[in-house]
Amino acid sequence: MNLRIEPVYETDRLMMWRREVIRTVFGVDPTEDLLSANRNYYERHIADGSHLAVVADVDGREAGCGAICFTEELPSPDNPSGRCAYLMNIYVRPMFRSRGIGHEIVSYLVENAREKRCDKIYLETTNEARSLYNSIGFKELPGILKYADIQHR
Repeated sequence: MNLRIEPVYETDRLMMWRREVIRTVFGVDPTEDLLSANRNYYERHIADGSHLAVVADVDGREAGCGAICFTEELPSPDNPSGRCAYLMNIYVRPMFRSRGIGHEIVSYLVENAREKRCDKIYLETTNEARSLYNSIGFKELPGILKYADIQHR
C-alpha cells in the first residue's frame, strides 16, 4: 500500500470532503446555509493559517481526510504556550478502514501541531474511534463539560 498524506488548500476539494463527512458521520444532508458557512470558514482560515486540512491518498485514490484548527488561549500550567490544536474532520472511507490510515492521518496532524509548539492537542471522538486515539497517546480529560442548550437555526 502506497500511502501519502498531503495538505489541501482548494476550497472545492475540501467542500467535497466536508459534505461526505457530514452525511456519513452526522447522518444528515447538509443544508445550503451550513455548506455556505463551511465554505466561508475554509476561505478565511486556510488563508490565515489557522486551519490545516489534509487528505490521505492510497495508491492514487483518496481514502480519508483530517484537519487541525489552531487557536490560542490564556497560558496555564498545563498549556504554558497557550497554543491549542483541535483535531477535527478525521474520517476514513469505509473501504479503506482497518489499514492504519486513520492512525497516519492523526499522527501527521499531531506532528504538525507539535512543530507549531502547541501544548494542548485535543479532539472529540466516537466510541468506535476511541481506541485509535488512545493508541496515539490521547487520554480522557476529566472535568470537561460542553454546554448543550444551543438552539440550532
